[in-house]
Amino acid sequence: MSEPRVRLAGVPRRVRIASVNVNGIRAATRKGMNEWLDAADVDVLALQEVRATLEELSAVLPGWEIVNDEALAKGRAGVAVATRWPAVDVRRVLGPEPLDSAGRWIEADFEVDGERLTVVSAYVHTGEAETPRQDAKWAFLDAMEKRMPQLEQASPLALIMGDLNVGHRELDIRNWKGNVKKAGFLPRERAYFDRFLGAAGSEVTGVDGSTGPGLGWVDVGRAAHGDVDGPYTWWSMRGRAFDNDSGWRIDYHLATPALAARASGYEVVRAPSWDTRWSDHAPVVADYAIGG
Repeated sequence: MSEPRVRLAGVPRRVRIASVNVNGIRAATRKGMNEWLDAADVDVLALQEVRATLEELSAVLPGWEIVNDEALAKGRAGVAVATRWPAVDVRRVLGPEPLDSAGRWIEADFEVDGERLTVVSAYVHTGEAETPRQDAKWAFLDAMEKRMPQLEQASPLALIMGDLNVGHRELDIRNWKGNVKKAGFLPRERAYFDRFLGAAGSEVTGVDGSTGPGLGWVDVGRAAHGDVDGPYTWWSMRGRAFDNDSGWRIDYHLATPALAARASGYEVVRAPSWDTRWSDHAPVVADYAIGG
C-alpha cells in the first residue's frame, strides 16, 4: 500500500474510494486483484462477496485496516471495508430480526482531517421473482430505505457502495427488454431506486406506479456519465457477454448530496480482456474531497 499523500494546509484531502464484488477474495487475489489495488492508489475499499474470515482477509490484504461482517453460512456472501485509517465506529446490523442481512451490510465511520466520513459496503440479495428468495430481497430493500435517512442525519458525508443487484434504469442493462420480469430489473425493485434518488421530501412515483417520499441521495456513477448506456459493472461469465459488453450496471456509489458535491473522477475499471478479469464485476472508483 502506498504512503499517505503530502498535502498543503487547508486543502481538502483527496480520498479515493473503490467498491467491488470480488466473487471470492482469495480467488480474486490469486488472479491479480492486489496488483490492480497497488496501482489504483485506493484509500477506502468496500468489498462484497468476500467469502472469507477476518483472518483470511488480513492475510490477502496485508497492511490494511479491515472491518468485516461474515455470512452465517461458511463460504457465502460476506462484506468488508479496508482502509488506510482505523474506523472510529462500526455497525453490522441493518434492521431488526428476522431480516437476513448477515454478511451483507457493514457501516464504518472514519475521522478524516476533522470531518466524519461514513461508508457502507452492501451486498443486496440477488433474489428470484415470486419466490422466498425475492421476499428476502424486498425485506432488505425496505430496511435500506428506512436506514438511509438515519445515516444522512447522523453523518452528512455518507456513501453506500456495493453490489446492489438492481439495474435502476433501462440504460443500466444492455438487454433490458428480456429482463423486465426477472429479479434485478423488476419494476418494484427499480421503484426503490426511484425513491432513493428522488428529490428529498418530494412525492415520487416509481416505475411500478407506487408512490413514496424521495430521499435525495445521488447515484454518483449516473451523475458522472449522464444518460448513456452503462457503463456496465457486471457481465455473465457465460458466452461472450464481456466481449460484447452485454452487461448490467448493478454496482453503485450512492452518496448523500453533501458528499456527492465533492465527488470527481468516477470510473468503472473494466478489464482490458476477458482473460485478465479477476472478478465477474468491475471496480467502481471515485475521488472525494474530505477535510481541509
